Amino acid sequence: MPSSDSPNVPTIRRTEAAALVEEVTSWLTVDADEIDAKFLGERARVVEAVTDLNAAAVSGPDRDDAHYHQQLLLSRIYQTVMQIPSQPSAEGSVLLHEVTRLLENATLAAEDAHLEPGLLESAPVEPKQFLSWLKGLVRKHRAFKHPYYTDFINQEARETDLRTYVIQESLIDGRFDDFLAMMQIGTAGASKMEIAGNYWDEMGNGDPEAVHTHLFNKIYEVFDVRSEDLEAAMTTTDLHSGNLAVLLCRYRHLYPEAVGFLGMTEWLAPDRFRNVVKAWERLGLPEVGITYHRLHITIDSQHAAGWFHNVVIPIADTAYMRRGIARGALWRANSSARHLDERLDLARTGADRDLVERTPVAAG
Repeated sequence: MPSSDSPNVPTIRRTEAAALVEEVTSWLTVDADEIDAKFLGERARVVEAVTDLNAAAVSGPDRDDAHYHQQLLLSRIYQTVMQIPSQPSAEGSVLLHEVTRLLENATLAAEDAHLEPGLLESAPVEPKQFLSWLKGLVRKHRAFKHPYYTDFINQEARETDLRTYVIQESLIDGRFDDFLAMMQIGTAGASKMEIAGNYWDEMGNGDPEAVHTHLFNKIYEVFDVRSEDLEAAMTTTDLHSGNLAVLLCRYRHLYPEAVGFLGMTEWLAPDRFRNVVKAWERLGLPEVGITYHRLHITIDSQHAAGWFHNVVIPIADTAYMRRGIARGALWRANSSARHLDERLDLARTGADRDLVERTPVAAG
């Protein structure tokens, strides 16, 4: 990897990165064919700008800022596949797809760079032994009992800290039902039934008042979180975690990675949510806001067990599937650890309380 001062590494100033984000964002509410016709002659310029942004996010002198704008742009693009539009949409644009794939491939390459060389190749072949090996790796991982939950949330967090926590979790918890809906396409048998059962639980087993996204949104009511608060409070690692989940669930060739990623998400959730419940009770916050987390302490324990038995083990009989499952699971553990490290640092310095006030893509 070139050093940050290498002449081979493109530099991209904050103003340029912000301008690129705003330009591509402006396409998202324009008809796809209109976008492709209008920007046909601009393809080379746009592709070069996105390529430079990706390179700068890895090793440029303004790496952190470039990485933030890279993930912000991908997050905004994903709104075209995660929402029903009320106006024209660029979904289906050839140019937007090319931009998206450049951002996605850079995101996956960066995540692969965090994997220990040779680790995936060391996995056992027998499915049950493979699962035990994988769970053993995650049990030893910093993400498994992260001090952000065990120490800070459990013992130190104030109401403002929990408000920030909920906002930053929205990109995963707030749309887990959609992740399940996307990743189950093409499955069959026990795997499809396990995912379907998980999804039906997310749907409150048919009770609209018990739908999990509805219960999650109740937390927003407790803290008066508004839609305009959300993006401004997102850090790079918040955006990255949400983007990674969308990315893995929307592509069929990444199905094994999605299996590993979502399986570990559910396996880690109960212990983490116990700390959130303890903080909620310690602060005496309204009971209506903690129903979501209380439910998932039990439900996710059950779903993780079912997921491992009915989804992981049946497909872990090929090298392709084992590699993908392990890759996705370790991506989840590694990205979560980085995410929580950042959260803990911001929380203890008080910097997270200023996040809602920032204007992340303004030129300057």
